Amino acid sequence: MTIRNPIEWSWDQVRHAASGIEAASHSLGRTEATLHSPAPAIRKIGVADIGDALRDGLDDFAACRTDVIFLCIVYPIVGLVLARAVFGQGLLPMLFPIASGFALVGPFAALGLYEMSRRREQGQATGWADALSLVREPSFGTVAFLGFVLIALYFLWLITAQTVYVVTLGPAPPVSLGAFAHDVFATKAGWALIVVGTGVGFLFALAVLIIGTVSFPLLLDRDAGLDTAVRTSIRAAAANPRPIALWGLIVAVSLALGSIPLFVGLVVVVPVLGHATWHLYRKLVV
Repeated sequence: MTIRNPIEWSWDQVRHAASGIEAASHSLGRTEATLHSPAPAIRKIGVADIGDALRDGLDDFAACRTDVIFLCIVYPIVGLVLARAVFGQGLLPMLFPIASGFALVGPFAALGLYEMSRRREQGQATGWADALSLVREPSFGTVAFLGFVLIALYFLWLITAQTVYVVTLGPAPPVSLGAFAHDVFATKAGWALIVVGTGVGFLFALAVLIIGTVSFPLLLDRDAGLDTAVRTSIRAAAANPRPIALWGLIVAVSLALGSIPLFVGLVVVVPVLGHATWHLYRKLVV
């Protein structure tokens, strides 16, 4: 081991970034070639398999927690910045939609965690830098495209949530946190906001759960087309409605609990769920 000079180190980073961009462009160019690739078989799983996936996720987290925490420290930071922006800009009604919307981009945000679990499974190095090497994978362009779809869904959710607020309690912003809490929990308009907002949010979350649980790990693991990955994820959910519903509930509750203490709990919750998602994929897809 030698200490490398800054110029050499910087050049290597530029070179790796360039190779990643080149790999992504090649991946996008081969998307048409991989369309309609053979669909893998789906297994039926039970509730016990969900528990096994969570235990394996905890095991992965314990094995490389330092690198994982470094990789995931961004989540509470982003949450705190968003919360400060919301309170500072008078966007208090959007605090919950912004925080809950993290679940919509979760399957994409956890890519590095999937890669770490995959590499650990194969006996390879599993540091955070190794996890970021996935940008040089041939399938990264396809993965990124599907990720942009989830990001678009996130912004669509925010627009929808804002519309629900305007129709129920708006359009004027609340004068204070106390007044907002009173309007939400002690008025008919607030109850309508809760019911409609929760219902619409559930539909967004359900869509992401169905299309994202298997598709992202599958694209990292195999040379599959985007349509095949999404269809496989839908088939897995259709074949295992109860376990997948339980998994979605666990994800929602865990993210909610992890967000309560100033989002700090996400440093543990996100990596455990990310690693567990990889192991759930292994159980679902042959």
